[in-house]
Amino acid sequence: MKKHLSIALTLATPFATSTAYAETLELAQLETVVVTATREERRKMELPESIQSFDRETIDAVAPSHPSEILNRAAGVHVNNLSGEGHMTAIRQPITTRGVYLYLEDGVPVRPTGFFNHNALYEVNIPQSGQLEVTKGPGSALYGSDAIGGIINSLSRKPPAETEVMINFEAGSNDWQRALLSAGTSHGGHGLSINLNATDNSGYRDEADYDRTSLTGRWDFATGDQLSIKTLLSYTQVNQSGVSSLEEFDYKNNDKKNRFHGDTAFREVDALRLSSEFSWATSDSTLATLTPYYRNNTTSMAPSWMVTYDPNERESEFQSYGLLSKYRVRSNDTVQWIIGLDIDYTPSKYQEEAISHNLEDDIYTGYISLNNSNYDFDAEQTSLSPYAHIEVQVSEKLLASVGLRYDYFDISYKDNLSSSDPESIFIPQLGRPVTHRRPDDQDISFEQLSPKLGLVYTLNDHHATYFNYRQAFSIPSVTTLFRSGSTQITDKLEPITADSYELGIRGQASDAIFYELAIYQMDISDDIVSVVNGFERNVYNAGETEHQGIELSVNGAITEEFSYAAGFTKTRQTYKNFSYTCCFPTQNIDVSDNDIGKAPDTIGNVVLVYTPVIFTGLRLEVEWEHLGDYYTDETNTADYGGHDLYNFRVNYVLGNGLELYGRVQNIGDKRYSTYTSNQVGDPDISYRPGNPRSAYAGFRYTF
Repeated sequence: MKKHLSIALTLATPFATSTAYAETLELAQLETVVVTATREERRKMELPESIQSFDRETIDAVAPSHPSEILNRAAGVHVNNLSGEGHMTAIRQPITTRGVYLYLEDGVPVRPTGFFNHNALYEVNIPQSGQLEVTKGPGSALYGSDAIGGIINSLSRKPPAETEVMINFEAGSNDWQRALLSAGTSHGGHGLSINLNATDNSGYRDEADYDRTSLTGRWDFATGDQLSIKTLLSYTQVNQSGVSSLEEFDYKNNDKKNRFHGDTAFREVDALRLSSEFSWATSDSTLATLTPYYRNNTTSMAPSWMVTYDPNERESEFQSYGLLSKYRVRSNDTVQWIIGLDIDYTPSKYQEEAISHNLEDDIYTGYISLNNSNYDFDAEQTSLSPYAHIEVQVSEKLLASVGLRYDYFDISYKDNLSSSDPESIFIPQLGRPVTHRRPDDQDISFEQLSPKLGLVYTLNDHHATYFNYRQAFSIPSVTTLFRSGSTQITDKLEPITADSYELGIRGQASDAIFYELAIYQMDISDDIVSVVNGFERNVYNAGETEHQGIELSVNGAITEEFSYAAGFTKTRQTYKNFSYTCCFPTQNIDVSDNDIGKAPDTIGNVVLVYTPVIFTGLRLEVEWEHLGDYYTDETNTADYGGHDLYNFRVNYVLGNGLELYGRVQNIGDKRYSTYTSNQVGDPDISYRPGNPRSAYAGFRYTF
């Protein structure tokens, strides 16, 4: 930790800079505006939470081919790359697939509660976002289930003030091709923008092709100063081939190998979202906002992680009809209220059939359907979530906020298979039967009352400190509840609950050095763990975990030509009163006081930017990405040593609307793993090889 922290702090050493440049930078940093906390624009210095944002200029400069390439620049954030745009996230949590993150688009959840997908950022058009905001830790009272580890909010691009068209093409390693097309205009109170993302690549590993098409349309309409309407339409189609993990020999000697050929582990996604935000400013002190929305999502897949114990092909679909409502009123100069009610109704359907794969050596070359339905069920989920948030200016320097949110979920489940349909099916590939237990028809409800408290103390014009306590939770997903598999019936699972405490300070350390420091502790109860036990996969509420950390970010100017941004995180994540049944022969595994598996102990990112005065329009960037070591399972018997990667980017604005750019990822061509794990009791470590050195080049033309 001392070594990496010293690197980050060395970059923060003061350097001389011009007064004019420093004043411009100061205004941009101290007046940073974000919208996630209260669903409307707020100065970050006023908020009692750790939040980091990336504007459109930064997103364009990075030109991310994967969400990790932009989000990992935030201190304390690690998003890995599972091929294509697949990912897991680690924000104050281990690298996990659990539903402990909330993904938003213009403040509307990308997916409803109970339908979390750890890959869900591929349903958002990240490279054409207008701004990205990352809230670390639980959100305010305006957010409910899943907002435990953090919130990622993608904000759409505003329509341009004048007619504008942008064409962006790029190509690169492994047949990478991407076209980003944008057009927009504003006239007479109306603003319109359309963004198209068409991406295709073969991947560097065997038969790892991936393509996506995304369309985002936004229409803004304003009538005077009182009423404004923002309508957003988002559609994404994803086609992705499955990519296998590798054991150590292949990882070190044949990392292009992929055990899934012929679409034996595929994923096809169609995601449509439509929302309209109606905002009425009836006076200078009041604002009413109503945001009705609609979602339609279908995912077809043959899950890669189940090929060895329960091979299947499945389709899940849901539609959502919802409303986010908020009323904000400033009672006087010192008190502001926000009250609201969020409503969501999501009918869904899940179907699954047993399959058997064809194997040649250790390669899965295809599969056949066994014409047996493992599952066929409907689930209708209704949620009602009233909330209240009050802010009081206690004194000239102290701002206090208190929030309370109540979430109620009702899930009506109906099994469409009859009692005569067999629960077990013989799988030729495995040479044994596999059992699929099915819960009885039923209604399940969850309710949660979540208090929130925040304090912001302004030390002076350049520094502010804050404290927050926030309670958060995450209900089990619909498939976790009702797709029990061979384990015990899982409809009795309880929500994950969390208590989070955070102390932070942010501000301007000198003329051109800006910093944020946060210390946090999060205690989680009823954590959900999934364990492969011989031929079974068991899911439990396993106990308690503790998550502690310190996050530091610094950024600013060294000279008029050199600037930097650095982030570093040190964490300690441990199991508390944590045990479950596992392995063969069956035994109780107690891992209390062990470090949590797949929880990196350090995360770091440093970017150094050079914009030479002599070459106007040229921007050169070098980036260091650091991931610390972590244990690969709960027993702490094996570990992954972490990795350090280096990237390079160049942008050159030629003028007349033309910009050329390029980037090289993993300059050192380092072999590394994006996710390393093993099952308890199994000494074989599985690795997910990361991309080798990769080069990309493109151009943007705006007219």
